[in-house]
Amino acid sequence: MKGSIIFFLCFTFINAFSHENPDSTLRKLKTDASVSINSNGIASIPAFSLGDPAVIASVNLSKNRFSYDPVLAYGFDMKPWFIDNWLHYKLIRRKDFEIRAGFNFSTFFSKTRLPEMTILQGDRYFALEVAGIYRISPNTSLTLMYWNDRGQEKGTIKGHFFNLLGEIYNIRLGNRLMMMTGAQLFAINYEGNNDGVFVSPKISFSMREMPFSLYWQATQVIDSNIDPNPGFKWNIGLSYTL
Repeated sequence: MKGSIIFFLCFTFINAFSHENPDSTLRKLKTDASVSINSNGIASIPAFSLGDPAVIASVNLSKNRFSYDPVLAYGFDMKPWFIDNWLHYKLIRRKDFEIRAGFNFSTFFSKTRLPEMTILQGDRYFALEVAGIYRISPNTSLTLMYWNDRGQEKGTIKGHFFNLLGEIYNIRLGNRLMMMTGAQLFAINYEGNNDGVFVSPKISFSMREMPFSLYWQATQVIDSNIDPNPGFKWNIGLSYTL
């Protein structure tokens, strides 16, 4: 795993200097951020959820081909759920097509209940990502993504995540109301009988020139050996974009 990380960092470093224009360092840093309140927190891999309401904050800091995309998720009791620290680099950057590589060092928190207390334990995970994004039109995209996810502590699991995502943006419903819809078909293959194929649709509504959006997301298992069976899960949330 350490060799893979070193290879990734060296590869992106070399590509940064061999592909960027000399004046690219003059480009400004782009920033975006959003905060959402969720009725049932759904993780980055939608097969897993908190099972309780959650607050999720995400930030995007990008310049040229590089970006840093952290995500912080907390339960309503303000106990941490997970923290992601994604580093991305765009290997190919075109108007209608993009290939990126990424590395994530994250922490997932779980509760262990004892007779006299509840212990909050954090487990570290490292993940490598390769993703291709094809923009069919200015408002339609198709993404194919792969993650190699590896737990670092004893008792954590390792596995693979395959994801196919289609999205349609900026669907007008009148003069001001906008809609976005998308669907994911994904598969997970993790140690300890944590395998399955799932579908996850999502739909959101927003008003033009307003920072709020209301969205609904669901996850339905198609085939899985996870026990107990994940079944059907849904979440409704309100997002604020800074």
